[in-house]
Amino acid sequence: MNPTIPASTPLPADWRDLLALTKPRVMSLVIFTGLCGLIAAPERIHPVLAFTAILCIAMGAGGAAALNQWWEADLDAGMKRTSKRPLPQGRLDRTTARDFAGVLCAASVFLMGFAVGWLAAAILAISIIYYAVVYTIWLKPRTPQNIVIGGGAGAFPPLIGWVAATGHVSLMPVILFAIIFFWTPPHFWALALFVKSDYAKVGIPMMPVVAGEKSTRRQILVYAVLLLPLSVLPWWIGGTGAVYGVSAIVLSSLFLALSARVALRERTGEDDAMKPEKQLFAYSVIYLFALFAALVVDRFVVI
Repeated sequence: MNPTIPASTPLPADWRDLLALTKPRVMSLVIFTGLCGLIAAPERIHPVLAFTAILCIAMGAGGAAALNQWWEADLDAGMKRTSKRPLPQGRLDRTTARDFAGVLCAASVFLMGFAVGWLAAAILAISIIYYAVVYTIWLKPRTPQNIVIGGGAGAFPPLIGWVAATGHVSLMPVILFAIIFFWTPPHFWALALFVKSDYAKVGIPMMPVVAGEKSTRRQILVYAVLLLPLSVLPWWIGGTGAVYGVSAIVLSSLFLALSARVALRERTGEDDAMKPEKQLFAYSVIYLFALFAALVVDRFVVI
C-alpha cells in the first residue's frame, strides 16, 4: 500500500510552495526550448506577443506540473527524492493545489488563443493533457514504456514557440519535437537507475525496476545512437547552418560516449556510486540547453 500524505491540518502556505508545485527547474528547460523555437522560426513576432507566448508556455507547463504533484501526492510522500515537496510535507492541501493548477492551465490556453493564435493554444492544450492525464494518470503507473511514450509531453515547447511565431506547423519544429522526444528516455532512465529503489518502493514500473538495470542501460545506448543523426537533421535538410550542425555533432557525440559508458559498465555492488549514470544525467540537461542555444546562435550567424 502506498504511503499517504499527512492527514493533519496543512501548515500555512506561501508563494514559494505554490511556485514549487510548478517544478521551476523543469520549467526553466521548457521555457528555454520554447523560446528557442520561437526565435529560430523564420518569421518574426511582436515582442509583446512573444513574451505572452512564452508566458503561456510557462503557465501551461507549471499548471501541468502542479496537476502531476496533486495526483501523485501519496506517491511523492513515499519517495526520498520527492518527500520534501509541499503536498507530502503538508504545507498545502490538495484542493488548493488542484485549483491552482486548473487556473494556470486554463488561463495559459485561453490567453495563448486570444493573444497569439488558436493553433498554438490547441497544441499547448494537448501538451498539458498529454503530461497531466496521458503520462501521469495512464502511462506512469501502468507500463515501463511510460517515459518513452510520455516523452512527447516535454517535447512540445519548441513546436509551440515556432507555431506562435509562424502560425503553422512545418518540418523543422517537428524535428525539434522529435529531438526532445528521443532525448527524454536516456535522460530520465539515467536518473531512474540511481533512484531505482524509490520507484520500486511505491510501485511505479520504471524501466530499471521492471526490465532490470542491464536492459535499461542497453536501451539508453540505443536512444543515444538514434539521437545523434536526428540532432543533425535540421542542418542536413538546410534548416540551419554550420554553427548548429557542428555543435549538434559534437554535443551528441559526447552524449553517445557517456551513454556507452553507462551501457557497458557493470555495477560492483549496492554501494556503487553510479558515477557514470549521474554524469550522463547531469550532461543530458546541459546538452539540451546547449543544443537549442546553438540553434538560436545559428539563426543570427552567417558562415
